This record gives sequence, C-alpha cells and structure tokens, in this order.
Amino acid sequence: MSTLAPLRLLREPWNASEGNQSNATVGASGGWCQGLDIPNELFLALGLVSLVENLLVVAAILKNRNLHSPTYYFICCLAVSDMLVSISNLAEMLFMLLLEHGVLVMRPSIVRHMDNVIDMLICSSVVSSLSFLGVIAVDRYITIFYALRYHSIMTLQRAVVTMASVWLASTVSSTVLITYYHSNTILLCLISFFLFMLVLMLVLYIHMFALARHHLHSISSQQKPPTAHRGGSLKGAVTLTILLGVFFICWGPFFFHLILIVTCPTNPFCTCFFSYFNLFLILIICNSVIDPLIYAFRSQELRRTLREVVTCSW
Repeated sequence: MSTLAPLRLLREPWNASEGNQSNATVGASGGWCQGLDIPNELFLALGLVSLVENLLVVAAILKNRNLHSPTYYFICCLAVSDMLVSISNLAEMLFMLLLEHGVLVMRPSIVRHMDNVIDMLICSSVVSSLSFLGVIAVDRYITIFYALRYHSIMTLQRAVVTMASVWLASTVSSTVLITYYHSNTILLCLISFFLFMLVLMLVLYIHMFALARHHLHSISSQQKPPTAHRGGSLKGAVTLTILLGVFFICWGPFFFHLILIVTCPTNPFCTCFFSYFNLFLILIICNSVIDPLIYAFRSQELRRTLREVVTCSW
C-alpha cells in the first residue's frame, strides 16, 4: 500500500523526523518489527464481502415493514457506516492497482485530492459507526427502562433528527481531521470521543444487565415464567454487548495507534507498533464484515427477511 497513503496522518507520525524514525526502527529491529505483508487481494475480498452483507441488511430493513422502527433505522445507518469502510477500501485498492500498473495516469495533485476524499470517507465511517453504536445503546436503554413511554420519547421525527445530526457531525469532524491532521489536539479529540462513547455504552449495558438479572431473579423467586418483553430486552442487550465487544477488538488497536502517535512517535516500541498499520486496517474491515452476521443471527425477524432477500422473495 505504497502509492496512496490511507490515513497518512496515522501511518506516519508527523512529529517524528525522518532520521529519528529510521534510528528508532533500526534500534528496535527484529522479526516482529517488520510488520505484515498483507496482499491487496485480501483487502479487496473482505471489502466485497462486507459491502454485500451490509447491502443485504439495508435491503432487508427497507423491505420488511415490521422493521420500520427507530431501532432498525439506527441499525440501517450503522450498516451504511460499515459500507463506507468497504467502499473506501475498495476505491483505494482499485486506484492503487490502476496507478501501479500504469492503466491510470493522474497528476500528483489529483492523486492527493483523491487520497483526501478516501481518508475523509474512512474517518467519517469511524465517527458514524461509533456514534450509531451509542445511539442504538441509548435506544435500547429507553426500551427497557421507559417501555410504556418509548413511542412518545423516541418518535420517528426525533429518530430522523438524530440520524441527520450524526451524519452531519461525522462529515464535519472528518473534514476537520483531514484538514488539520498535523494537530495533536485533533487526534486527542478523536481519542476522547472514542473513550467517552465506550464508557457511556458500558455504563448503559451494565445498568441494563443489572435490571434484567434482578427481574429474572424476582421471577424465579415467584415461580413465574419470564415475560416476552423482558426476555427480548435481555436478548437485545446481549446483542449490543456483542457488537460493542467486536467493535472494541476491531477498532481498539487503531485507537491505540492514535494514542502512541501522540505520546511516543519516536519510541522503538511505538515504531514497531506503527509497522502493523495494515493489520489494523484489516481488523477495521473485519468489523464491518462481522456486524451483519450478528444482526442476522440475533434477530429472528431480520434473519427471516434476509433469507427472503437472498432468495428474491419480494
């Protein structure tokens, strides 16, 4: 991945001189510091799989009227965010292959402009994915703790405003990040946002599980069968927790990479960690591949609709 530099601001720390980077790399030279040579074909394959999966999720939600609710609209937006990862990855790979084989000849200024566009798509998908995970968690929290008032609290109008706000904020923030990528303050804001959303979701999930456990314990003591609503709420909380865990595993190394760029750009250990940037990109794409599988297996209604979409039973 040499012709275009995806997220160049993250791959090569700007506050480390070229000489210091070279010395750090030599000083920390070793087998594990050489990074991984990941073939472009793997990026293309994962990108295509993710694109197809998330398209199916969007199509299923649009097809089934029973899924026309704020919760599934938020899930649809999360699928679109994952599609952005796939589309930007596929676009980058295609440009790289065309440029490297001389099929496409472009001026350096145009290449840099396309690089900025792709970087903005990737950054926008980062912010929007994390934001919609938080929105879905809040939506599930309202479903559990304010079940009788849910439809008056989470109206369709408020859901639309929320979705539009997230997309607008994601676009603006990604533009600012690409424009002022030399500033550590920008990266610190992105890291802080990531940590804030993680803490918020963890607090909500812990509270939801505590309530569900207390309710099930009360039902067991009274020897009554659990209600369908509480069982569904617990299942929804488990689904969101799985999504959060997958997101943390897939995006964690990427954000740890950001932290190291800010704190120790010339440290030998950090330099070695930077050499695995392509692996972090693969994990990000894997997140967009795994999310639709979780939707399909955890939601019976969505699973049934996905089966109809695949078999063209419109």
